[in-house]
Amino acid sequence: MPYLILCIGCVFFIFSVSVLNLTHTQILDNQIVRILSQHRIEWLDPIAKCLSYVGGMPFVLIFTTLWCVYWFRIQHYALAFTIIFAVTGSGIFGWILKWSFNRPRPASIYHMVNSYGASFPSAHSVYAATLACLAIMIYQQHQHFHSIALMSCIWFIFMGISRVYLGVHYPTDVLAGWGIGCFWTALIWLGFKRIHVSKQ
Repeated sequence: MPYLILCIGCVFFIFSVSVLNLTHTQILDNQIVRILSQHRIEWLDPIAKCLSYVGGMPFVLIFTTLWCVYWFRIQHYALAFTIIFAVTGSGIFGWILKWSFNRPRPASIYHMVNSYGASFPSAHSVYAATLACLAIMIYQQHQHFHSIALMSCIWFIFMGISRVYLGVHYPTDVLAGWGIGCFWTALIWLGFKRIHVSKQ
């Protein structure tokens, strides 16, 4: 499972970076944002805005803290540190890339929520993919794994789509965010697994 997630993440990220500065990609990115803004559905607007608030850094920090506290309390320290390194590392990596690429966001006329920082990659997509991948890998042996995996995938996919729907990100920003979350989380997971095995 982690190797599959690692490969998917690498493909997403490499593809999004490779096509980022192509004229055709930029035109397509803009067209998708424009089309979605012209075909918004009234009952979807509050759902997308809610996802924006829930997927931001404050909620991610609170959720991650509570999740880690749970694993610390039952003395699964390796899992707790895996979560900490995955979430903080992917977030830092995402923001470094924001500053490096410094891609302007879509025109403000499309924005339905406030945003800050550069456009590429989407930080919300990074956080969503990171948490989703962690859930998938942590609960691989859980009796309800398939339901957990399905909900995790729905979570990060809808989070990414909502960023484009809200007019604050391009599709390539979201794809890069998914890529970062997937491959970084898989790397951290494999690293901690190797350390755990070597200590046995």
